[in-house]
This record gives sequence, C-alpha cells and structure tokens, in this order.
Amino acid sequence: MAKLKELAVAGQSVWLDFIRRDMVTNGELEALIDEGVTGVTSNPSIFESAIAGSNLYDAAIAAADGDATSVFETLAVEDVRSAADALRGVYDATDGADGYVSLEVSPTLADDAEGTIADALRLWAWVDRPNLMVKVPATAAGIVAIEELTAAGVNINATLMFSLANYDAVAMAYVRGTERSETPERLASVASFFVSRVDGKIDAALNGIGTDEALSLRGLAAVANAKLAYRRYQEIFEGSAFDLARSRGARPQRALWASTSTKNPSYSDVLYVDELIGPNTVNTIPPATIDAFRDHGVVDPTALTSEVEAAEQHFASLASLGIDVDAITDELQVEGVASFAGAFDGLLAAIEAQQERS
Repeated sequence: MAKLKELAVAGQSVWLDFIRRDMVTNGELEALIDEGVTGVTSNPSIFESAIAGSNLYDAAIAAADGDATSVFETLAVEDVRSAADALRGVYDATDGADGYVSLEVSPTLADDAEGTIADALRLWAWVDRPNLMVKVPATAAGIVAIEELTAAGVNINATLMFSLANYDAVAMAYVRGTERSETPERLASVASFFVSRVDGKIDAALNGIGTDEALSLRGLAAVANAKLAYRRYQEIFEGSAFDLARSRGARPQRALWASTSTKNPSYSDVLYVDELIGPNTVNTIPPATIDAFRDHGVVDPTALTSEVEAAEQHFASLASLGIDVDAITDELQVEGVASFAGAFDGLLAAIEAQQERS
C-alpha cells in the first residue's frame, strides 16, 4: 500500500502544501490524488513562489486588465477553482469530509474582523465551489470572523496558530458558529496548528542558555505542543462541548498540522509527519517532504496519542529554565502574519513588473 494511503487508514488526510496552475494541466495533481492526496492548501508565500518564480503566469498577466491586486486575485481564483474541480471526486466520495482547497483572505486584514468577514464572503462567492476553504488567520480579529463565517455557512481553515490558548479559542469559535448555522451538516473546517517554527524559536532560546539540560531539550517542543493541542481537540470534539453541534449534524473541526517541513537539517526530514499521525487529522505537506516520506517515513497510528504526559513535562522543564513559551508563540503569530503580508507585497510587485514589461 502507498505510504500516503497508509496515513489515510490511520485516519489522517494528506493535503499538498503547494499550488501552481500547471499541476492540473500536466496531470501532476491527478497523480497525487490517485496516490492519496486529498486536499490542497495555498497561502501568499506559495502564490509568490508560483507567480514570481515561474513564467507560467506571464501571458495571463499581460492579457489582464486592472491593478496588481485584482490580477493576482483573478489568477488565484482560477488556480483554486481548477484544483477544487480536480478534487471534486474526493469531496463527493467522502460526502464532503475531504477534498478541499484553501484560499486565504488578504493578509492586510489580520486585525480587521469586519474586513475579514467581507473578504471571505466575497472569495467564497467568487470561487463558487463547495470544496473551498477560506483561510482566516487566528488573530483576535480573525477568531471573531471565524465564528461569524462559520455561522454563515462558509468552510474555514483557521490558520497561523502556535499556542494552546489560541487553538482553544479557534475551536470554541467553530463550536459556537456551528450552533448558530442553519446548515451545520454542510460545514467543514480545520484548525491549522503550525509546527516547525516552534522548534526554531525554542531551540534558539535553549541554545542561548547553553547548559547540558537546556541543550537536551532541543527539537522536542513542536511535537509536544501538537500532542497537547490534539488532546484538547479530543476533549472538545469528542466531549460534551460539541454535543449540541453534533446533534445538529455538524462535523468536528479537524486538527491540521502546518509548517511541517523540517527546518533544522540535523533533525529527520520527516519528523513532523512521522510524529503527528492520529485519527481525524490533516497534515499539509510540501512536495519535498512528501517525497521524503514516501522513501523512509514510518506510519504509527498511535504517534499523536503516545507520550502525552512526557509532552506536558517537556513544557514544565522549559518553564523551569525561564523560557516563556506563551511569549514565544505570540511572537510567532505576529511574525507569521508579517511574513505573509511581505510575501503578498512581493507577489504584487512581481505582477506590476510583468505588467510594465508587457
């Protein structure tokens, strides 16, 4: 059995953390779907890489009217629609449980709840595919928007989560939204919990301390953080907090692991796949990490639910060393929002440059 299908047997969906328009036309996405990929995610950085890093869009940019923002949105919607159509068979076969493509609201709206709601509703209507998920950052304003958009019947991918408190707020916003929705049985949602960047920040703090104890704790925080988030998922969505929504036909909001390529070359290149396998989860995996997992990944269906007490102890050890994990995860979200805004500016600049050359 193909490795990606082994993950499906373990209850985990694999979504490709990449999109580019030639993937549909050259059959690459179809081949990945046949192998077990059941979704696609995008973000401003991915679109910057696709548009600015190739000549695939040059002719479309040259032929388009309007400013760089409107041109980008037209290109992005075309790509997302094509990917959604390619995944429609998965969506139908799973009765809407899987087969989604994500498109992010403008990163300039991260602190604007009303603006985020309006932008998400606009994109939802424009793409006009039932297997779209609109990505909304899990800022304070975003959490307000997540509840309102869920209540309005929009599928939401809540993104840029790093802390357990942030995860909890997002999950409960989804619960409240499903309780208010007129069609909760049609909703699907994921909570995108970011992984590798947590190790990057906490490892740097441990290196700064430099003791043997501190150095022995490196490379463990990201997986421990995800395991504790998954335990909270179980408490909410397998417990009484979801009773009303469940009785109305709503699906749980799945935990999704994001930023799963390993940044530290001394760690396994499949660390954030092997260690994060569990039922009713999603892992968004970039192409290079999918290749690595095919080659030497190990499927352990109990990975997420094992050694949870050790995960708790890990954070107690970090606290004893004076490491403020909450401050670090808050900083990571701020940096994540800024990074996507920067990528958005970069892709707009690339489009403007191409327009000037045309």
